[in-house]
Amino acid sequence: MGTRPARIAMHAVVAAALSCALVACGGGGDSDSDEEKKPGDDKAGNSGGRNTDDVDTDKLLGELKGPNGVVVSVHSALRDEGGFVTIQATLNNKSDEAFDPVRLKSQEASIKSKSDISGATLVDTQGKKRYMILRDTDGQCLCTTDIPLTKAGDSRPIFAQFPAPPKEVKKVQFQLPTMSPVGLELSEG
Repeated sequence: MGTRPARIAMHAVVAAALSCALVACGGGGDSDSDEEKKPGDDKAGNSGGRNTDDVDTDKLLGELKGPNGVVVSVHSALRDEGGFVTIQATLNNKSDEAFDPVRLKSQEASIKSKSDISGATLVDTQGKKRYMILRDTDGQCLCTTDIPLTKAGDSRPIFAQFPAPPKEVKKVQFQLPTMSPVGLELSEG
């Protein structure tokens, strides 16, 4: 008898989490027409479902510099009304050899994807708080996943989503494993 209420409560929590994940991962368009979708838009390797066409790649908020000429150029750090911060950037391999993005992966066992930017963190240096990348109910990060080996000279759009720090926090530090951190000013969306 005591387990039925617990199961009902657990199902309610799972349903609420799924609803939140669907809202957080929602697309940007009002149309479901296949004609308007570009080939591969739904594949995880492109942008994890994020519309990177809306990102002004000429805008540069800052750069993270990694090993052997790998650079992540940040184009947007947007705080939305839903309580999330989304970072949109470009991974540029300016080296002479291929870059394996698995170096950017979180070491946490709960993250399921093997080559992604799940190791990204957002730091509120004023409040001394680190924000880990959000995950869906399947353990996948709300970030670009399944990034293939990035050849010399190639670039790839990437994104990562975090819980938003308090409203009074206007500046954060964005960090990726093996790269120098970068300070970013949050914009409101």
